[in-house]
Amino acid sequence: MDDERRRPRRPAMLDPQAADELPGELDPALRSEVAHTTAAALVHQGRSTEDPQVVARLVALVENEGLDVVAALWSDSPPQTLPGALWRLYVLREWVRRDPDTVADRYRQGVAAVPVHDAVAGVAQAPGPQDVRTVADAVLSGVYTGDLAVALERAGAFCRVLAAGAAFDADHLDHVDPRGAARMTYGASALLRTAEELEHAATLWRADRLD
Repeated sequence: MDDERRRPRRPAMLDPQAADELPGELDPALRSEVAHTTAAALVHQGRSTEDPQVVARLVALVENEGLDVVAALWSDSPPQTLPGALWRLYVLREWVRRDPDTVADRYRQGVAAVPVHDAVAGVAQAPGPQDVRTVADAVLSGVYTGDLAVALERAGAFCRVLAAGAAFDADHLDHVDPRGAARMTYGASALLRTAEELEHAATLWRADRLD
């Protein structure tokens, strides 16, 4: 069989069989090794190619491989690691992909509170659902085609604006739906924590310490 016939039609992404074996089967050290190896391989693959179709498939990793496969490999990784940072980026993109209306609404509410972070995130003025989807895709594309630290900082800024918007939503709900307001406040705190983690990961990448 010649080289062309042996070549896969698309680059290997994440191995579902390996992911299926992770829960309860591998010790923590081996789980960590698998997470770091797959994350490094994907980033290297994306950054070493000029094929936009390869990058597009990497950006759409969750759609192609399934959230459960990606979660099995990376979700336990600490935020100050490459697989942990990638996991947070892909979860953010998946939320935007699944619920762009809510994300766009939260973003519009949060912009006035954190205009500096809005500028870093680079979202269109008064964004709609398609605008926030475009930004989420652009952030992940930046991981593979641009400065990875900038992509992480941009995602962090995006999360900070969304956190501000969620906090405003919580304030509005406080008197009519206290439980809903409490959930929204928790969500805002989680987004702020994610923003801080992504920004710290960007600092580590610049120092050549994100692996």
